Amino acid sequence: MKVEKILIVEDDKAISDLIELNLNMIGYETVKIYDGKDALESVQNENYDLILLDIMLPNIDGFQIMEKIKYKDIPVIFLTAKNSLSDRVKGLKIGGDDYIVKPFESVELLARVEAVLRRYGKRKNHLDLKDLEIFLEERIVKKKGEHIELTLKEFELLKLLIENKGLALSREKIVEKVWGYDYLGETRTVDMHIQRLRKKLDLDEIKTVYKVGYRLEI
Repeated sequence: MKVEKILIVEDDKAISDLIELNLNMIGYETVKIYDGKDALESVQNENYDLILLDIMLPNIDGFQIMEKIKYKDIPVIFLTAKNSLSDRVKGLKIGGDDYIVKPFESVELLARVEAVLRRYGKRKNHLDLKDLEIFLEERIVKKKGEHIELTLKEFELLKLLIENKGLALSREKIVEKVWGYDYLGETRTVDMHIQRLRKKLDLDEIKTVYKVGYRLEI
């Protein structure tokens, strides 16, 4: 299976290291660069599937880099501490595919990376997990070739856990991502759905994180 290669262009080393840790944890290959000039040279000489591009960089800023690499047709997600509407609009107008304002949560970053890669056709619509096959578009799960019936929410929960494997997801975050912001029920529904997934899929790798939520350990 092809591993997507992501370039992280961020001059704050702590943020860059955190992004790298989260991307590596779910299987992406990463390269880190802290300077705009070096980043431009790297993009012109290497092949990347996605670029996470800070705007405020030494030597050459992110907007200038974007203008110079358009011909490469590489998806770009801008990372910046600026929350100005004009910057956001400019980033998208010059070819950026998404825009994330720092600070951001890891789960949000990973979801946006996945979404952009999928739009570019760089992510397959099929995931493998142990003896499970998950077909994203068809919303079908097979275990050793046998179809396993999951409800819509069970499927969305499984997909969320796989896409964020290794990360501890709080019950509140799971509710937000699977049930939506306007959900008025209790977070206990997450526990019930987790129990059903474990039983239906024989997936003990879904671990309970004490006083937090759940994590898929693979």
